[in-house]
Amino acid sequence: MAPHDAVRGWDDDANAEAYAAFTRVHSLYDATSRDLAGRARLADAGLVVDLCGGAGASARAVLDLVPERTRVLSVDQAAAMQRAGRRLTRDPRLSWITAPAEHLASHVPVGGADAVVCNSAIWKTQVPQVFAAVAQVLRPGGRFAFNIGGGFAGVRHPDEQALRAGPSLTTLVHQVAARDHGYTPPSAETAEPKLPLTAVLEHLTAAGLTAVDTEVTAQHSTMAEKKAWLSIPLFARPAGPFTYAQQMQILDAAYALTTPDTPVVTSWLVVIAQRQETTG
Repeated sequence: MAPHDAVRGWDDDANAEAYAAFTRVHSLYDATSRDLAGRARLADAGLVVDLCGGAGASARAVLDLVPERTRVLSVDQAAAMQRAGRRLTRDPRLSWITAPAEHLASHVPVGGADAVVCNSAIWKTQVPQVFAAVAQVLRPGGRFAFNIGGGFAGVRHPDEQALRAGPSLTTLVHQVAARDHGYTPPSAETAEPKLPLTAVLEHLTAAGLTAVDTEVTAQHSTMAEKKAWLSIPLFARPAGPFTYAQQMQILDAAYALTTPDTPVVTSWLVVIAQRQETTG
């Protein structure tokens, strides 16, 4: 068995268990999941897809809103994440499909889904292919609700700047690593956003989907929650030749420079798209 430091990504049991535990204790993924599920109009849904569903945080939010007859499919290519999710969420309405998001149409009947929800993951996929697959499986009028992290979308909610009190915890981690380990932090130059709204709209149109609502939202948490998030092996900083134990030592030193209840704001670009209703 690979050591804990050899985190290979999402399909790693140590990372999956840490991630699943975070979603149970902290509000980040629960809040964003509930926001998307609420926008997807699920009251009369028969089949809902939780795309890139991981350990099931979004599936749980969907299950809270749908009728007893509704089926939910959680689709993710990381078997380790789904193993963690199965232990946490036992509901006969929920099924798990281990497959890449790009292969969605191979697992859901054409026009069979009333809604597709994707929380915190769409930018990790081959977006044009995924949008095309979503368009295939959605019924006419069905909704596709997803969000994109502010950094990836190139957006920032006003609260993120207004409530910022000092450097971010990630910045402090890099500073401590530079001070104590000779680490060279990444360039402060602003990179081009990976998936801005203009590109999203182009991909949606090409897939035959129409954006019906977009909004930049703010998710409020604390420095303590940010520390817990950075403790998940896959998200640990700094990158480079550090073991997980070293990363946690650096994180502890950086966190000691903060106040636990300091507000932390995360921006999201939320997009609601719809498959066109048939006419004639």
